[in-house]
Amino acid sequence: MVQALLEHGVYPDHILGTSIGALNGAIVAYDPTLGGARRLRSTWEEVEKLDLLSSSAFTRMRSLVRHRVSLHGTEELRALVTRFLPADQFEDLAVTFQCVAASIESATEHWFESGSLIDAIVASSAIPGLFPPVEIGGFNYYDGGLVNSVPVDRAVALGATTIYVLQVGRVEQSLRRPTRIYEPALIAFEIARRTRFATALASLPPGFDVHILPSGNTIAFDDRRQLRWRDMQDTERLISGAHAASSAYLAQMGGAQ
Repeated sequence: MVQALLEHGVYPDHILGTSIGALNGAIVAYDPTLGGARRLRSTWEEVEKLDLLSSSAFTRMRSLVRHRVSLHGTEELRALVTRFLPADQFEDLAVTFQCVAASIESATEHWFESGSLIDAIVASSAIPGLFPPVEIGGFNYYDGGLVNSVPVDRAVALGATTIYVLQVGRVEQSLRRPTRIYEPALIAFEIARRTRFATALASLPPGFDVHILPSGNTIAFDDRRQLRWRDMQDTERLISGAHAASSAYLAQMGGAQ
């Protein structure tokens, strides 16, 4: 999607990221050019080829005993961010960038916009149950998707009038009635994620343009995929599909706005 936008002359003034979108957004904010887009693509291709997120059952069990509240620690995620992001601080980025996490103590969203990029991105990506809360400055944070999965309202608050939503395909597919014991909780979480986005879109005044770029993902939405965060086997197909679908959308739209 990033590559398609840049190829059609769409360059960012602000970049916002939630969860793993915080890492993607920071990489692009560091180098908002086609070279940066290629770096982002090669990042995930390398993760797939080198199996950088793999760990043994013993390691996962040891992590569960150690943390008591999660199947994994944040070490792998932190190592991934450190490996591929060529910046340490928000102030090192070429484009204004912010990412969001859910504050446990205040039960609200918290936006990171200065200081350590690594800490902020890991906090924004700390999915409850998979990872332990991330402590920053004496406060604990979980995944930003809990509070603002698609932060259109934050973009508006920053002065944006034209907004491009780079999403992973969730909002393109309808949810269905649960039929298995594990599905109600996952579907409830998905409803909570989407409600904030839908409300933000509905409340936009005239004069704002929001473009939800198509993912090109033709596989039916499966709530369990969010639990298989290490599954990288579809990486190349998803990247290529998103580029093709978003390029076609932008061409039809007429290029840069």
